[in-house]
Amino acid sequence: MRQYPPMFPRTALVTGGASGIGAAIVDLLCCEGANVKVLDLAAGFDVSVPEVWETVGAVELACLNAGVTTGEQDVSRVSDDAYRRILGANLDGVVFGVRTARGRHGTGCAIVATASLAGLVPSPADPIYTLTKHAVIGFVRSVAPQLEERGIRINAVAPGFVETPLIDSAPFADAGFPLLQPEDVAQAVLTAARSTATGQVWIVQPGREPIQFRFPNVPGPRDVSGASVGAPPRLAS
Repeated sequence: MRQYPPMFPRTALVTGGASGIGAAIVDLLCCEGANVKVLDLAAGFDVSVPEVWETVGAVELACLNAGVTTGEQDVSRVSDDAYRRILGANLDGVVFGVRTARGRHGTGCAIVATASLAGLVPSPADPIYTLTKHAVIGFVRSVAPQLEERGIRINAVAPGFVETPLIDSAPFADAGFPLLQPEDVAQAVLTAARSTATGQVWIVQPGREPIQFRFPNVPGPRDVSGASVGAPPRLAS
């Protein structure tokens, strides 16, 4: 598969770039020679507030990475504030970032959203987090065609368990289960950014190269004669 040249991107932004996976993405992009804008709540940039995105200019790569967990298995114990907080960080941050990119970024630009394996498989330990990551993947796949018309590519990365402050690594160590490092995810983000693909999800697992996930086909309808029907018509916007 043809890849973009090593000098791409020359400019980038990373949400949630002050720590964890975001900091690793920033470090890698800087090492690649990019001029990187770090957008983080710690510096007053709340991705869930539409107005703050008005201050963001055009870049060649937007890494929409900011995210939180509830840390709660029992949905009845998730407070309203915690629920709104995770929707704001994990969903609004991606939607507002994409909306900004669509209006300002030029042809050849790329967007990479940080999703999770929890966006592809059940994760009973945190159902609300799982909800948001399923939504991110569905949004990325669905918005890709309209962005492609403007010359903008969008993909997602879906890492497994990553050794960050968001998780307790002790049980994994006790079980001999390997954890990803933030740098592994950062490299997958760069791979997705430089790919010519769009609307794809890149799986990131320990000991493996990033690979595109193959979504299964959904059975289509049949007409009154029992024959299979093709794709539905594209509805006018």
